[in-house]
Amino acid sequence: MSTKDFIEKDFYKVLGVPKDATEAEIKKAYRKLAREYHPDANKGNAKAEERFKEISEANDVLGDPKKRKEYDDARALFGNGGFRPGPGAGGGTFNFDLGDLFGGGAQGGAGGAGGFGGGLGDVFGGLFNRGGAGAGTRTQPRRGQDIESEVTLSFTEAVDGATVPLRMSSQAPCKACSGTGDKNGTPRVCPTCVGTGQVARGSGGGFSLTDPCPDCKGRGLIAEHPCLECNGSGRAKSSRTMQVRIPAGVTDGQRIRLRGKGSPGERGGPAGDLYVVVHVDAHPVFGRKGDNLTVTVPVTFAEAALGGEVKVPTLGGPPVTLKLPPGTPNGRTMRARGKGAVRKDGTRGDLLVTVEVAVPKDVTGKARDALEAYREATAGDDPRAELFQAAKGA
Repeated sequence: MSTKDFIEKDFYKVLGVPKDATEAEIKKAYRKLAREYHPDANKGNAKAEERFKEISEANDVLGDPKKRKEYDDARALFGNGGFRPGPGAGGGTFNFDLGDLFGGGAQGGAGGAGGFGGGLGDVFGGLFNRGGAGAGTRTQPRRGQDIESEVTLSFTEAVDGATVPLRMSSQAPCKACSGTGDKNGTPRVCPTCVGTGQVARGSGGGFSLTDPCPDCKGRGLIAEHPCLECNGSGRAKSSRTMQVRIPAGVTDGQRIRLRGKGSPGERGGPAGDLYVVVHVDAHPVFGRKGDNLTVTVPVTFAEAALGGEVKVPTLGGPPVTLKLPPGTPNGRTMRARGKGAVRKDGTRGDLLVTVEVAVPKDVTGKARDALEAYREATAGDDPRAELFQAAKGA
């Protein structure tokens, strides 16, 4: 029977008892089923014989408090599976042959069937308090740390994109000891974790979890003669300047991830990532709303009332001309297509132009006479009549 078959078995279901059944209930259920399906009472009945074996197997586990606890812990860990008893069912121990479950078998050897290399023993070795093949004789590569930095862009740089120099300080392999931590370049394997960088921590129920080794701080190596530059850590502060390309269309507060641009790894491990937080300075004329730019354009009363054409500035390009329809109200927004910020697909958003009627502070001469004449000509029009009417209705 493979481990996969065993894991899929529900011994509680086999005996027909709930998971919180008492020892007495389990014993009673077993005796009843054993009498019903015993081979002596079902001579020549192969199905009854197979059922009797299942019942006996389930009772062997659930009837033993220690085995039952290990079984329950295993099912809680793997969702709906258990582990098969090892040789000698009465021994109270279990064998965990996870290679069967995932397509590799004991016969797979170091190569492991199913493309798992050394087998899943390496993956679950710490969890089940047993190392995988070679676990105590090799040190693992370590990924470099992630770094976070900040950059401030002008409004135009954020819209169009920019390449900016970024000076960073991070941990890198110490140059004095070539990252070994030992001034002679010959560190020894940590005897506590045997080079794995991890130690087992018991969690009850026959299981164990792993923590970074306290003696080597997870490196797997200990320096007999600590390097004076890095104090035996193998890492030292390193400053460097990078030219970082900020994509077009970034917004204020956006966090950009640059893969592999963080701290270098150890022992052939990959570098970490660089996260750049972008700050954008305000523009004296333009604002931003998503992929669209915004601008407020003052117009005269005559342009708003009679209509006309007005020129509108654009960011970094020639002005555009918009046509105002007669009777354009104050605060109306019009759209200049394709004059906004760059989108992710390379296209541009729009420029949203809001009209603001400019009221002159001083009106003299012919302009004043013209406005007086206009006031007399429109004396019968009350723009607030609807307002009062609505107020009464409410």
